[in-house]
Amino acid sequence: MDAKRFTGTQAGSQKYDLLTALAVAGLSGTPGFQTSMLRLVALVTARYNWARDELTVGQREMARLWSVDERTVKREIKRLTGAAILLQLRPGVRGRVAAYRLNLAEIHRLSAPVWDKVGPDYSDRMARQAPAAQTGKVMHVDFTAATPVPEAREGQGGPWARTLARLARLDPALHRNWFSGLKAGTCDGGVLRLRAPSQFLAQYVQTHHLRLLLGTAQLEYPGLRRIEIGA
Repeated sequence: MDAKRFTGTQAGSQKYDLLTALAVAGLSGTPGFQTSMLRLVALVTARYNWARDELTVGQREMARLWSVDERTVKREIKRLTGAAILLQLRPGVRGRVAAYRLNLAEIHRLSAPVWDKVGPDYSDRMARQAPAAQTGKVMHVDFTAATPVPEAREGQGGPWARTLARLARLDPALHRNWFSGLKAGTCDGGVLRLRAPSQFLAQYVQTHHLRLLLGTAQLEYPGLRRIEIGA
């Protein structure tokens, strides 16, 4: 499923299809997973920014929406990011709210085995929208003992290698076309200096993709305030 479609003429029906996928995947899982999916469906329905493809909601607001305390919110977000259903775009620092993105590929993978429970028409639509062919058994995720799964790859190497790994998961096409060629230089005084293979690429990333790049890098570079890109 291409996130850009959520702003097109078929956006409405595709949003319903995605919410249905989350719901039926949850109902096929453990009680803890059911609760998590219900909370996520409520959060996405109420607060997801489809045009920017991100979720930016404070923990206090989540707690109010879910009728829980903020400690429960922190645990729930940790479970959802650990299971790679939500991907963190930017950390919540200096009073700024953290930002997240739905991992469409993982949602498709989890829900694909139960699409037929909704109906053949739904199953056909989702198969056409899927990022890749989805096969396998239903995955019953028990959030009472959830552990981070894809983060191990991001934990390897230095902070720039981990930043690139995060970007590859968040948006493989952007990573391949614009981020993969960037090399890390110095990082001091809250400024990370990167080197691009061309001036055009440096300028394009600086103009169009700096927000995503900075937010992702801040997860690996504590105190990072600015990124400078040269050729």
